Amino acid sequence: MVYECDDRLRERLIAGEAEALADAYDQHAPAVYGVAMRMLGEPTAAEDIVQEVFLGLWEHPSQYDPGRGRMRAWLCAAARYRAIDQLRRAEVRNRYLPLLVDRVTALDAEESTIQDVLTKAVRGTVAELPESHRAAILLAYYGGLTYPHVAATLGIAEGTAKSRLRQALRTLATRLAEEGVLER
Repeated sequence: MVYECDDRLRERLIAGEAEALADAYDQHAPAVYGVAMRMLGEPTAAEDIVQEVFLGLWEHPSQYDPGRGRMRAWLCAAARYRAIDQLRRAEVRNRYLPLLVDRVTALDAEESTIQDVLTKAVRGTVAELPESHRAAILLAYYGGLTYPHVAATLGIAEGTAKSRLRQALRTLATRLAEEGVLER
């Protein structure tokens, strides 16, 4: 296989050539997979990371700057960052999920009913938020994404994502307090 120079490959990706993505994948996927596999030790999770990395390359090829290093290194770094995020989420999930399960198990029928009412109230209030705020809340609190990932997913600046989340949370708190669901 003849490897294409990173500058030319980037240009083709920016031009939207689907074959350029296939070429980048052929050249760099084994290394990206290797990084993810070494960090996660789980083939399916490593494959997911590879898919995310190359989807990111396809969606935002201009983020790669050939002047700062090789494409392979950049893609492997992206895989490493995603794997670290995944490991952190798993750590939090493993730490707190048993506590949540224990708490839910301990709830009696009355507490369960109250929880259902609260859940419905919160979901209803979230549904009433403006679309831009609702999308940020859903990605961050229901999807478990960080500020940078919310920003990237919505195609906005990180500061804008933080601002939308703060505004949405204030609105939720105010509306839930008005409904008597939340104490001020």
